[in-house]
Amino acid sequence: MGCMVSQLAAKFAFFPPSPPTYQIKKRDDGKLTVVSSSSPSMPIPNADDTSLDVLLIDTKRGNKIVAFYLRNPYARLTLLYSHGNAADLGQLYDLFVQLKLNLRVNLMGYDYSGYGASTGKPSESNTYSDIEAVYQCLETEYGVSQEDLILYGQSVGSGPTLHLASKLPRLRGVVLHSAILSGLRVLCHVKFTFCFDIYKNINKIKKVKCPVLVIHGTEDDVVNWLHGNGLWKMAREPYEPLWIKGGGHCNLELYPDYIRHLCRFVQEMEKLTTETRLKKIRQSLQLHTRHTVSANRCCRVKCWRPKCLCPDCSCQPSCTKCSCQPKCLECCWRPSCPECWRPSCKKCCWRPKCLRCSKPTCCIKCFCWQCCVGTHSGGLDRKEDG
Repeated sequence: MGCMVSQLAAKFAFFPPSPPTYQIKKRDDGKLTVVSSSSPSMPIPNADDTSLDVLLIDTKRGNKIVAFYLRNPYARLTLLYSHGNAADLGQLYDLFVQLKLNLRVNLMGYDYSGYGASTGKPSESNTYSDIEAVYQCLETEYGVSQEDLILYGQSVGSGPTLHLASKLPRLRGVVLHSAILSGLRVLCHVKFTFCFDIYKNINKIKKVKCPVLVIHGTEDDVVNWLHGNGLWKMAREPYEPLWIKGGGHCNLELYPDYIRHLCRFVQEMEKLTTETRLKKIRQSLQLHTRHTVSANRCCRVKCWRPKCLCPDCSCQPSCTKCSCQPKCLECCWRPSCPECWRPSCKKCCWRPKCLRCSKPTCCIKCFCWQCCVGTHSGGLDRKEDG
């Protein structure tokens, strides 16, 4: 039942342009090129543009997806862009060029399975395998490590973006543009996550260990602004968000604040060196360890403890796990008799000794020496037995 509902939800989540806005053709030199579907003789980029690589990438689910890689010779970081549910690479090429130039980054964009010239059918699981294949291509073909990578997810693209981000602990940054909490929460307001829900970003955002920038329009009538606000509040390392007043779902790129704020984020991520990030990770680990030790400290920890056993005494241990009673078997001062304080440990070395034979007492309260005294009435002046 859950699988059927999930497939039904996927039908409402994906709207690939039909027909696709571009086609892929092979040139005489064997390289791929992109041409417009409306005018097949006219390529989308300039014919002599060497900064664009058109790629066909195999996924682990058997699909072939199309990707555009745009180079910037001055770039220090790479942006992996996951687009929304009603666009393909042909429509986004001009935006990619603008982002490449203004942000000074290399940019990799791709079409999901079933979008544009990519094979297969669009589904949640396919988008996950799509972005994993693109990331692997960036690693193997272009030498991009996760430390130099920023993931960008728009609308439905926030699903595969957070899926990959939750698996990469040393990622440089994440941008969530008009992102969703989950697929079902776009359709109706629910407080619980159901098994048949898709793109459960509400759970994955907590696993992202890098700075997260959230961009959302206040007048978004497709994905409510509360989705972006919720993701920003749950992020482990939230960056200053951008709430575009009056912005909708598909027009945020037209506002000057969009590119200005995005540029500032990318510049700060460039300054965020690996050494700085490692320092932050060490500080968080030390803080976590300190809290853990203090929370778990119990009588089993070998540390100094007060020897007063009076129930009203304030110096008594206050551990709730052991009810103020020592549990360590190696402890040599643990009392077993509240009347005479007779130690229950044979290894105890602090008991007073007999002044005559230097043997330990059996009872501190009455100072009775078994070796020298036969009764409890004489104290130190008693006679020896036998």
